[in-house]
Amino acid sequence: MAFVITLGVLASGSGTNLQAILDAIAHGTLDARVAVVVANVPGAGALDRARNAGVPTAVIEHTRYADRKAFDAAVVAELRARGAEWVVLAGFMRVLTEIFLDAFPMRVINIHPALLPAFPGVHSQRQALAYGVRIAGCTVHFVDRGTDTGPIVAQAAVPVLPDDDEESLRQRILSREHELLPRVLQWIAEERVVVEPPGADAGRARVRVRGAATSVLVAPT
Repeated sequence: MAFVITLGVLASGSGTNLQAILDAIAHGTLDARVAVVVANVPGAGALDRARNAGVPTAVIEHTRYADRKAFDAAVVAELRARGAEWVVLAGFMRVLTEIFLDAFPMRVINIHPALLPAFPGVHSQRQALAYGVRIAGCTVHFVDRGTDTGPIVAQAAVPVLPDDDEESLRQRILSREHELLPRVLQWIAEERVVVEPPGADAGRARVRVRGAATSVLVAPT
């Protein structure tokens, strides 16, 4: 299969969203190639998933750098050396600086386990349960200089069940992440994702997906 976009994937943990990307590529539903998987944690499970798929890996430990900007510069150098065009944050637990974002302007995609703008940051499932919401979910968005504030591409919703705890809700949302992220990346590969700049009213940039009736998925109960 001829790939359309070349991805660099950043991960800090087990890499289940990376696996969803690799599986979609293998199944022919995502026209992409993963050029490299970069982890900031040497033992991250994502590295094993990449190696098992024959994808190059790099470990760049953030603790070895004086500050965030120096770390970001090292990661950018690795991604550029591998030819990455787009960057996917798949459970990457670092806040990116302008060094990184300026290197890949509006080409960094993140998946967050909440229906943004609700519950940004860490422990989103815990926040949702504490707030008492009935619907939770996940969001794929572009990364900007805020915390989970970038333009939203797509969302998937799941019910919050009466007996849910943080782990059960996390798993239900995670299953939707595995569906949503490859779908959005395929939209990008097909050049269907359009970012519309803020209007005269100084609102936020918005994302339009050409040919998509909706960019919201609803999970069955």
